[in-house]
Amino acid sequence: MGAYILKRLLLVIPTLLGIMIVNFALIQFVPGGPIETIIARMEGGGDVFEGISGGQADVEISESASDSEYAGARGLPADYIAELEAQFGFDKPPFERFLNMMWDYMRFDFGESYFRSISVVDLVLEKMPVSITLGLWATLLSYLISIPLGIKKAVRDGSRFDTWTSGAIIVGYAIPGFLFAILLIVLFAGGSYFRIFPLRGLTSSNFEDLTMIGKVLDYLWHIILPVTASTISAFAVLTLLTKNSFLDEIKKQYVITAKAKGLAENRVLYGHVFRNAMLIVISGFPALFISVFFGGSLIIETLFSLDGLGRLGFEAVVARDYPVVFGTLFAFTLLGLIVGILTDITYVFIDPRIDFEGRG
Repeated sequence: MGAYILKRLLLVIPTLLGIMIVNFALIQFVPGGPIETIIARMEGGGDVFEGISGGQADVEISESASDSEYAGARGLPADYIAELEAQFGFDKPPFERFLNMMWDYMRFDFGESYFRSISVVDLVLEKMPVSITLGLWATLLSYLISIPLGIKKAVRDGSRFDTWTSGAIIVGYAIPGFLFAILLIVLFAGGSYFRIFPLRGLTSSNFEDLTMIGKVLDYLWHIILPVTASTISAFAVLTLLTKNSFLDEIKKQYVITAKAKGLAENRVLYGHVFRNAMLIVISGFPALFISVFFGGSLIIETLFSLDGLGRLGFEAVVARDYPVVFGTLFAFTLLGLIVGILTDITYVFIDPRIDFEGRG
């Protein structure tokens, strides 16, 4: 197993490098940039896209301004544009900028946001509580509900319970998370009917004045709706995966033999079937958690006024805040690759019969 892990760790380097090269190359062909954003704000454009798309005003610019490579650089002195380029490093060729960026990232120096005067690491840590809340609770709830429900559906396969729950699960899976979030807001957050839960934030304005128990209850009160909206799709997939895994194992010969020996159904189910059936479900926990944790829904965060990593990523891309874009891409991609290795180790831990080295 040690040789397999070492090989996978060595593969992380070219994989990560390839992902960064592709994304960096794509950025070079995307119109606009941080300098465009600054110019658009200074000229009162209000939006970087206005400076990129142009308009009637662009036709009326002077000849000196039209020579500029920046669509929004109207009336700004050329030396000021040059200072901006030097400040952001755009006075260097792309290849040199990429090498400098990767050298910094290999030392885990992710730089500072262009527009927020805060390091990328501090910015991510600032948004982390929202992502931890949505990712951790959504993953735990998915497993705590889906596994028992999936087992019961497998045991009672074909019954009315199985049919009705399957219908409800399919409907839940078909409803997009953001649409389900809107439904929850309309019903329970003062939209049109009841005002039971708060609409925004993770805590109340008087959170610091509450007792410890009051803080816990206030926190839980705020997260019920966004966590429920984030859980719905993962819950559906995991339930059906658990059911199908158990059905496959229940039909195998060793289960029939165990029942023929007179073993109780619960002992057969949880003593023999459970470990084999749950292999694919439990081993996928790290990957599921990371996907929910770092793939937070921008729309759900926006609907519930939660400032998490989803909104951070979107705002960074729109503003062309490259240190945030590439810094988070590097860190999260590296973490995702490491989680893939941990998933394989989890397979072996749950079932020692699996041998990745032998398979290779």
